[in-house]
Amino acid sequence: METTAKSFSHKYNWMKEIIIEKLFLLCALLSILTTFGIILILLTETIGFFQEVSLIKFLIGTRWSPLLVPKSFGILPLINGTLIITVGAALVALPLGLASAIYLSEYSSPNVRKIIKPILEILAGIPTVVYGYFALMFITPIIQDLFPNANIFNAVSASIVVGIMILPMVASLCEDAMRGVPQSLREGAYALGSTPLEVCTKVVVPASLSGVLASFILAISRAIGETMAVTIAAGMTPKITLNPLESVQTMTAYIVQVSLGDTPHGTIEYQSIFAVGMTLFTMTLLMNIGSQMLRQKYREVYQ
Repeated sequence: METTAKSFSHKYNWMKEIIIEKLFLLCALLSILTTFGIILILLTETIGFFQEVSLIKFLIGTRWSPLLVPKSFGILPLINGTLIITVGAALVALPLGLASAIYLSEYSSPNVRKIIKPILEILAGIPTVVYGYFALMFITPIIQDLFPNANIFNAVSASIVVGIMILPMVASLCEDAMRGVPQSLREGAYALGSTPLEVCTKVVVPASLSGVLASFILAISRAIGETMAVTIAAGMTPKITLNPLESVQTMTAYIVQVSLGDTPHGTIEYQSIFAVGMTLFTMTLLMNIGSQMLRQKYREVYQ
């Protein structure tokens, strides 16, 4: 009887493990199928768009006005607006995030880290619409006081709030990478007479460079795909400009504009959403691939 009970228990545990394994496999396959479904939809509508619009004119055109007559589908103004805000956000988030990570990893006590890190990560949970109105109602008036010629909708305020949004990602990922550096490297540097700052900048950061660079690229990818904050703060004026005090339009802001329901399904204007989405998808995909390549190239394996 005891042998039969053990045999039944063994079979039950074996079946449970099989079910759990298949469930996890199903979750993984569902993620892959979802990704392929998104790509398929984007490709289908994008191909229909490029049957009517020249790919060359789309990529090198300097005027974007798909909703006005005469229609023009040059995506460079949208790319220009996206890059201005992304670069501005990177200038805000990357140095502040790296400095925050260095403090949390190398200088703060465990009790201070337990308080500061959750508070920092709260920023990631604030809705992006709130960030947009915060930029419009608080940051923009300050910018207009400093620069009277600044527009109400401008790229600077959008860049600042997007930088604040991606700051927790940079700080958290960089800190995780730095805390993965063995303590023996730090102790060896201190034994040679290095100061804490020299240990941080010449030992810890170089040793965690792969994780730091990967966090930078992932955060920039997040900034490129930001939607509501830049739609509210930066405006909807597609133009090629290097002046961050002017109103610009990003690729995501255009998608929001046309997705409000006023554009008939199947029209060239409707299909332009997917062409812009495919461009955005390609940019972020290339950046994620680059992040993986940098991570593999500069990765240090410690025993």
